[in-house]
Amino acid sequence: MRVSIGPRQLAYESVGSGPVLVLVHAFPFDGRMWRQTAAALAGQRQVITPDMRGFGLSDLGSGGFSIADLAHDVAVLLDALKVPTATVGGMSMGGYVALAFARRHRDRLKSLVLADTKAAADTPEARQGRAAAIALVQTQGVAALLERQIPRLLSASASDGLRAEVRALGTQPPDAVIAAIRALRDRPDRTAELPEIAVPALVVVGTEDALAPSGEARAMAAAMRDARVVEIPGAGHLSNLENPDAFVAALAGFA
Repeated sequence: MRVSIGPRQLAYESVGSGPVLVLVHAFPFDGRMWRQTAAALAGQRQVITPDMRGFGLSDLGSGGFSIADLAHDVAVLLDALKVPTATVGGMSMGGYVALAFARRHRDRLKSLVLADTKAAADTPEARQGRAAAIALVQTQGVAALLERQIPRLLSASASDGLRAEVRALGTQPPDAVIAAIRALRDRPDRTAELPEIAVPALVVVGTEDALAPSGEARAMAAAMRDARVVEIPGAGHLSNLENPDAFVAALAGFA
């Protein structure tokens, strides 16, 4: 399914019925990473999983984009579907989008799900890493970037099958990947905004997440007015893929 946003087409999938839950994918993937999660929750929610600009079946459009632009795309999608309010969640990059949505569209937000993500901006060292990632994609392609990232995205005990699945999900256009890396690099620090989030929030984190560790998740939840943390045992950064049952249980139990 697609909606038009100016000259661009934004692709999405929608399953189930009930209160709306939007799940925004991690980098460098697309909405397919949520298919198992969405199917498991479809009995109690309408789960909408968009492909962000340039990823999956969505058009990149001209020029770059910011994380706030992606949050705007989510709002436009909800407008097109005539959904006034929704629970908005995301993993990693998707969590940055969810936080931007909470800032820019707080009147549309029913509750918030932040999975394996953080509120802080990139450190200088992380920004240098983004530059290296862009150079790697430009010289060796997206597959080379994925191979470098997989040890940080998954726990050491992840199966070969899951690693292959992650490689397949991460097969994305180089232009979109580079545009997203720049958006990730330039995103603002939203730590000071956390106390302003008044809606209920669920912070989910894999116990083996090296990129957004559980300590950061707990600190983020503590800064919000009404938030709780659920740790996903044995999972790395892509906790919904590595321990899907525990991840679904966390979301299913979130009012």
